[in-house]
Amino acid sequence: MTIAKKIPVTVVTGFLGAGKTTLIRHLLANARGKKLALVINEFGELGIDRELLLGCGDAACTEDDIVELANGCICCTVADDFLPTMEILLSRPVRPDHIVIETSGLALPKPLVKAFAWPEVADRVTVDGVIAVVDAAGIAESRFDDPEYWKPGGATPEHDLPLAEVFGDQLACADLVILNKTDLLDPAQREAAQNTLLASLRRGSKLMAATHGAADPAIILGLEASAESDLAARPSHHDALPDHNHDDFESFVLPVAPLSNRAHFERALAEAGALPRVLRIKGFAAVAGKNMRLAVQGVGPHLSTYIDRPWRGDELRDGAVVVIGEKGMDRERIARTILGADALPASAEN
Repeated sequence: MTIAKKIPVTVVTGFLGAGKTTLIRHLLANARGKKLALVINEFGELGIDRELLLGCGDAACTEDDIVELANGCICCTVADDFLPTMEILLSRPVRPDHIVIETSGLALPKPLVKAFAWPEVADRVTVDGVIAVVDAAGIAESRFDDPEYWKPGGATPEHDLPLAEVFGDQLACADLVILNKTDLLDPAQREAAQNTLLASLRRGSKLMAATHGAADPAIILGLEASAESDLAARPSHHDALPDHNHDDFESFVLPVAPLSNRAHFERALAEAGALPRVLRIKGFAAVAGKNMRLAVQGVGPHLSTYIDRPWRGDELRDGAVVVIGEKGMDRERIARTILGADALPASAEN
C-alpha cells in the first residue's frame, strides 16, 4: 500500500487546557463530509473530552467514531491501548477518511509517533502531522517554566522542571504550533508570545494564531508530514531515557451534587484553580431546577463555564470534576474549597 492510500492521522498535542478539544470540535463542525474518527486520551479516570465531543451533532463523527482511552497517557500505553484501538478502527467495513488523536495534556507525542512505524499499522496509516496547541495566556504568564528548555536539543534541566520538559517535548515534535486563545492578550503580549514560541520551534515547524480553536481544517488535516519517517528531526528530552513516567503529576475526582447556587460554585472553582500546584479543573454539574448540563473548564485561576447540552431522560444527573496538578497538591484543601467546609478529604485516583 502506498503512502497515498494510507489513512492520514493527525496527532493533536498540547499542555493541559490549551484548547485541544475546542480545536477538534471546530474540525468536526467544518469537516465538509469527510468522515473522521477520533481517539481521545485523558489523564485521569473521569472522561470529560469525549463527553464534550459527543455533542458535536455532525454526521462526520458519530458516537461509535469517538474512542476514549482514559486514566493514563497514551505515550505510556502504546502497545496495550493505542495499537489495539487502531486495529479496531482499521478493521471496520467503512474506514474513516482521517483519524484524529487528541493526546493527554501531559503526554509526550514522540513515543506515539514512533508507534506508527510498527509493523501492525505501518502499511495502513501515516502521521499526516503533529499539531501542538498552546495557551497564549500560559506563555504570557510564564506558566511553563523556563523557555530555555523548550528549544530543540536544549539542555535537560539540572533541577526538576516537569512542566518545561513536557511542554518542550510537545513543541519539539510539532509540525504546526497553534497559539490559541490569542483574544486573551493585548497586541504587545500577543507579539511577545509569538516571538517566544518562534525562538523555540524546531526547524521546519510553523506557527499560526487562533481564537477558540478556529483554525482552517484544510491546513490542520493536510500537512502530509509523514512524521513517523522524520523522527530524528523531532528531539526529545527523553530520547536517552529507557523509559519515562508521569510521577510528577496526579489527578483526583470530586463528585458534585446538584448546584443550588451556580455563581458560588464558579467562584469556588476559580479559587481552587489558583491554589498551589493545581493545573487543570474540568467536569460537569447539574443546576437544581434546570434541565441543562453545566460544563466546567479551568486552567489555573482562569475559569469558563457554559451550558453544554440538555440532560438525557435516562441519565443520572451526577456532577463531577477532575482536578489535575503537580504531585503534592493539597487535595483536602482543594476539596474543601470546591465543595465547602463539610467536604471530606479527596481520595487518590492517580
